[in-house]
Amino acid sequence: MEKIILYYKFGPVADPEAVRLWQRTLAESLNLKGRIIISQHGINGTLGGDLEALKKYVKETKTYPAFKGTEFKWSNGSNDHFPRLSVKVRDEIVTFGAADEIVVDETGIVGGGKHLKPEAVHKLLDERDDVVFFDGRNAYEAAVGKFKGAVVPGVEHTRDFLTELEDPKYDDIKDKPVVTYCTGGIRCEVLSVLMKNRGFTEVYQIDGGIVKYGKKYADRGQWEGSLYVFDDRMGVKFSDEAVDIGDCSHCAAKTSNYENCANKACNKLVLICDDCKSGKELCRSCETALSTAA
Repeated sequence: MEKIILYYKFGPVADPEAVRLWQRTLAESLNLKGRIIISQHGINGTLGGDLEALKKYVKETKTYPAFKGTEFKWSNGSNDHFPRLSVKVRDEIVTFGAADEIVVDETGIVGGGKHLKPEAVHKLLDERDDVVFFDGRNAYEAAVGKFKGAVVPGVEHTRDFLTELEDPKYDDIKDKPVVTYCTGGIRCEVLSVLMKNRGFTEVYQIDGGIVKYGKKYADRGQWEGSLYVFDDRMGVKFSDEAVDIGDCSHCAAKTSNYENCANKACNKLVLICDDCKSGKELCRSCETALSTAA
């Protein structure tokens, strides 16, 4: 039996390069594939492989003091969903371009939003009528799945949030309870800090992200659509009740299916339904360029 694990942990890492070498050796010895990022602030990873091998990886990784207590989220899949094993050291374990605003200690990131478990999110909604969901992901992720009524910033990359949050269009929600969410929770750890630093007064984050919320409520709560994931699955649904909310780039029919642009030099994502799929999809930019050249 094979599985995929998704995890992160904020904590002080004195020697990221030494940790990188240890993590690569460990993952290779267990025949795991996926991506691990290490920085002075902690670790962030997604790995696929044999169930028993993953259990050994989890046990060994938790022996490092800064990674003790790491929560690993398990899902169906295998190492076949990843082309290789990548283990890198970077300035941040999630790239906002805000390394100088991130402070960590033994308890995790300092100054972030209050964590709310899925049940607590619903309790907040029952108690307050001015709650705002705020998507902490890229716009293409939100195109196929989001929380109902959420604010979806028009960002193409995580690093775009630094400029986005300065926009006056968010001034009217800065005094409201804002619940940030992202895939597994890591982006909201940093995003909530950046928001508080820019005048948002009541910031929350969903503990464990969309993954944990979806396991609790599936498609019977505030979530709608498909969850975009960064491996060759490209998307997962929490139940058979899930609806498609994305619009096919060709016919506007509802779909959750992403394909890569057939122009290998581009490789951008194309949202396209099964009826329109040909295997030679081009993104809008490449279609425009092709028609202009013709």
